[in-house]
Amino acid sequence: MMLDATQKHAKPLTKERLFAWHGALFPTGRSGLHKIQVAAWRDAEGDPMQVVSGAMGKERVHFEAPESARLEHEMKIFLKWFNQSEELDSLLKAAIAHLWFVTIHPFDDGNGRIARAIADMQLSRSDQSSQRFYSMSAQIQQERKMYYDCLEKTQRGTLDITGWLLWFLNCFGRALSASTNNVASVINKATFWEKNRTVALNDRQRKMLNKLMGGLEGKLTSSKWAKMTKSSPDTALRDIQSLIQAKMLEKEEGGGRSTSYKIKYLA
Repeated sequence: MMLDATQKHAKPLTKERLFAWHGALFPTGRSGLHKIQVAAWRDAEGDPMQVVSGAMGKERVHFEAPESARLEHEMKIFLKWFNQSEELDSLLKAAIAHLWFVTIHPFDDGNGRIARAIADMQLSRSDQSSQRFYSMSAQIQQERKMYYDCLEKTQRGTLDITGWLLWFLNCFGRALSASTNNVASVINKATFWEKNRTVALNDRQRKMLNKLMGGLEGKLTSSKWAKMTKSSPDTALRDIQSLIQAKMLEKEEGGGRSTSYKIKYLA
């Protein structure tokens, strides 16, 4: 779905295309254990469509979507607006498109994922490129609590969506920052291996160096090395010492009772 949205961003967004996306999300016709309408707008059987939380008898309605009888009309208006060219800033259009679609809530399930795909599709149109170096979908998923809080506040409020637009723009900025960090990490890793290409390493050492550069949880100690590589403490310590001699690892400062190690990136 995301590849179709971003790599074919210039193609119009149509009812049939949305149905194809929805069918791809729910190929079995079920959401979990529940049978749902797939590749079709939700019908009267699901009215009222409500986003609810809380225990039975103490439910809280966060949002109620338009009734199913209005969906065909509402979606025609939305699709016409989304596909037309206008002077509206492309980033603001992505924010409005996401909010508008998820507020119509035309499907039984998957509305949030499709709304995120629509936003990324609009951003691809803005960039005039199918190459994605950042992802609003991934960033929204990481910030889903803030996302749902802002979405609920906007949907329960007036037609003033300034708060939503500000949140979306800030989220976009964080998506770009995350992308920059990811690219820097890839470059550092490639540079590290290129500069150390002549160093003879065993499989354990390669595995642990890649783990370290990939974001190892916690600090690296000789005992963790031994456990992760299923080797003896002596073997782990020899592996580490040889990497220190090769200037690929170094001791971290302030190790305390247990010495820890980190990658030594060459200048």
